[in-house]
Amino acid sequence: MTVMTDARADVAQRQPAPRRRRVRIGTVGRFVGLALIVLAFLGPIVWMVLASFKLNVQIYDPTKAFIFDPTLENYGTVFDPRRGNYLVYIWNSFFVAFMATALSLVIAVPAAYAMSRFVMNKSAMVVLLARIIPGVSLLVPWYFIFAQLKMTGGYAPLILAHMFVSLPLILYIMMSFFDQLPLELEESAQVDGLTAIGAFFKIALPLSVPGIATATILSFIFSWNNFMFALVLSGNATKTLPVAIFDFIGYASIDWGALMAASVVVTTPIMLIALFTQRYIVTGLTAGATKG
Repeated sequence: MTVMTDARADVAQRQPAPRRRRVRIGTVGRFVGLALIVLAFLGPIVWMVLASFKLNVQIYDPTKAFIFDPTLENYGTVFDPRRGNYLVYIWNSFFVAFMATALSLVIAVPAAYAMSRFVMNKSAMVVLLARIIPGVSLLVPWYFIFAQLKMTGGYAPLILAHMFVSLPLILYIMMSFFDQLPLELEESAQVDGLTAIGAFFKIALPLSVPGIATATILSFIFSWNNFMFALVLSGNATKTLPVAIFDFIGYASIDWGALMAASVVVTTPIMLIALFTQRYIVTGLTAGATKG
């Protein structure tokens, strides 16, 4: 009996081993997969930042990938007034993104509230259709119209073009947030004497501040990064940062060092915004996912 008991105990001790081995293998596999994903996303960014501190000769030299003598010459080239005033380009990008986002918020937030509360599904489908249409298909008509109105090269065409994408984006984000707000709160406020508009401004709007923050961040990021609209509709005085980077790409050669430095200048503000507001971005991307 004692021998059989010891044998059973040995079997019981040996049984969890394969399971523990599978758990360890699964954990290692997850870490390896996560490391590969992080490397795939961060690798180009790290290479861009390192290349911005290298000379063109060092960029082409594999032995100088990580160990090299850093230089600020590329950033001096970027901000050299003879190559272009990047402070002006930064201002242009900020102004266009700010105005497009602000005007889109003024229009889209009340519209989203109306579509949510009055179940305007047909109107929502029209806005969704505008969101689906690729912007590149509208560039030629836009350019023709703005050229006839003698508006090409100004801020107005850029702002309106960016609003074509920002407005539907903000509207659908805000509709999801308004759908999640209890209707009873507004009904109680109206019983206490508030009008429907008053309930919107004093009840619904304050409660939807997280949604407004999310929509603002995503709209601003889109407008800041946009290249296609600015390439066609901007002029020398309204050129934005993504278009200004093209100045370092010549017919016979490419100034990779200055190009990488300019890319760092473009991406740094957006990376900082995304880093400090990631909670709102995730909330906006998942808004409405748990509705019902």
